[in-house]
Amino acid sequence: MASIKDLKQDINFVLGDIIEAALISQAVNPEKTAESEKIVDDSIATFDELISRVNNRKVESRKTHLKAVKADLETKGKGLIDRVNAL
Repeated sequence: MASIKDLKQDINFVLGDIIEAALISQAVNPEKTAESEKIVDDSIATFDELISRVNNRKVESRKTHLKAVKADLETKGKGLIDRVNAL
C-alpha cells in the first residue's frame, strides 16, 4: 500500500482539482454561482473529513482503515465530479 503521505497528497490533489473545476465553471457560467459554491463547500468538507480519518490512529486495522478512506475518496470524488460536469 502507498504511504500515508501519498494518500494525503491524493486527497489534496483530487479535491483541489474539483474545486478548481467548479471555480472555472463559475467564471464561465456566472448564473450558476450558488451551485458551484455549494460544490466547493462540499469539497472542503470532504477534504476535512478524509484528512481527519487518515490521521485517526485509534483503529484496529490501520491498513483496512486507510483502504476504506481511499475508497471513500474515489466515490465522493466521483460524485463531486459528476456535479461539476452537470453545471
